[in-house]
Amino acid sequence: MPKPLFVHSHGLNESDQVGAGTRIWAFAHVLSGARVGKNCNLCDHVFVEGDVVIGDNVTVKCGVQLWSGLRIGDGVFIGPNATFTNDPFPRSKKHLDRYPETVLEDGCSIGANATILPGVRIGRNAMVGAGAVVTQSVPPFAIVTGNPARISGYVGSAGRLRSGTAAGKLRVTEGSVQTTSVRGVTLRRLPHHADMRGELGVAENGKEIPFAVKRHFFVYNVPSPEVRGQHAHRRCHQFLVCLNGSCSVVADDGKVREEFLLNDRQLGLHLPPLTWGVQYRYSKDAVLLVLASHSYDAKDYIRDYDEFLRIALRQGNVSLRAGI
Repeated sequence: MPKPLFVHSHGLNESDQVGAGTRIWAFAHVLSGARVGKNCNLCDHVFVEGDVVIGDNVTVKCGVQLWSGLRIGDGVFIGPNATFTNDPFPRSKKHLDRYPETVLEDGCSIGANATILPGVRIGRNAMVGAGAVVTQSVPPFAIVTGNPARISGYVGSAGRLRSGTAAGKLRVTEGSVQTTSVRGVTLRRLPHHADMRGELGVAENGKEIPFAVKRHFFVYNVPSPEVRGQHAHRRCHQFLVCLNGSCSVVADDGKVREEFLLNDRQLGLHLPPLTWGVQYRYSKDAVLLVLASHSYDAKDYIRDYDEFLRIALRQGNVSLRAGI
């Protein structure tokens, strides 16, 4: 049998929508209308306003106030004294007709004393560092720190921070292909010729580049805190080469995630279809060349991570070479 709801003798629960096994501790107060899932832990001095939804297996540590408009998924951790806001321009005795929704997706963690501005979305399994001030939405699995919060890394698929792969340090010999832990993603060393006249780099369709190129574009002058990509393709293959400077690329097949540092113009990274890709940590002088197997088609993009997961898992047995 499931454990019953527990309310400490000095706690106060006014809601009839609190799940079994949830514990409400001393001086915690849950208002009428709030919805709290199963097996949650609301520690001392937690306040939950009426228009708040909390999923299952959520931990809210001491001294946290959850205001109307907050939507919390399953398995979320909220550290002590984290602060949530729900009015961008608050005034005494002035109330909004409707409060903006702030969403904490499944499995994310909010560090102690972090501040979350109204209307943002913290992606699934993302981590907000202690004391961070979150002013913009955070992508799934991103680690953000600082004020304002910026992405400083990505969490691994097992909930650990992967140190990633420093591509420039890999022993990828010229013309070779280095497989990775991400399905279908490979690193390739491009042919290089140098003499007193200068240097020459070469790449051929179907050889170093494992598909026929129909489109190419450059990414440059990216402010270092900014993140690009954050999408997958249904059919399109991509081949990334950092021609100058450096940038980090996260590749994710829905099960495994790995990070690569592109800091050598002889290295190319192949991202097949149904690979979620993110580029960040651009150096000021970075120039990223992207070669694509298909012409631009807005319908080929998958921009929502949950949709990507559904499609990737549904088509997991489909050959990655389909659609070339």
